Amino acid sequence: MTQPTTLGGRPLTPAPGAPTPELRVARLRPRATRLFWSAVVLIAVAGAVGYFYDNLREPFADWMLLSAAGAVVLLLVVLPFVSWWAQRYTITTRRVIARSGPFGRRRAELSHVRGYTVQLKRGILQRIGGGGTLVLSNGVDAPVRLRRIANVALVYEVLVDQVEVNQILAHRDSQSLTPPPLPS
Repeated sequence: MTQPTTLGGRPLTPAPGAPTPELRVARLRPRATRLFWSAVVLIAVAGAVGYFYDNLREPFADWMLLSAAGAVVLLLVVLPFVSWWAQRYTITTRRVIARSGPFGRRRAELSHVRGYTVQLKRGILQRIGGGGTLVLSNGVDAPVRLRRIANVALVYEVLVDQVEVNQILAHRDSQSLTPPPLPS
């Protein structure tokens, strides 16, 4: 027996009442546009250290130059990079998970089955670049913000599609579990 083909690349729906595995649909990070200035600072510091090393006057030592360059790189390059790297968003077939903090300190989840609204916010430059912010709100919990997402229109469509599919499956499973009425 062959499997029926799917429309639009959607996975096959499981049988009613059958457990469905949680699959990862996408793992995202915010756009790295804010790291542009960090890259400029890193290039400038490397150029300045290369130029001034062994060219400073007598009261200044090379260790002072290197320590100042290290402090600038730490504050203006490494810390913004770690802050960017610590934010990640995961979309699965059951939920959306937003984690932030270098060790996953903050975590927010929204289940597709409960349903939520998806609001798309974009500025002028974000429209040009295809980015934006998604605000997911179920009306009960605090809204989950997916900030500076690349290809935000595609992510928006994926989230709306996941909510629709999960609610259809939940409704179908709830209908199949209720016994039919007895004839009188």
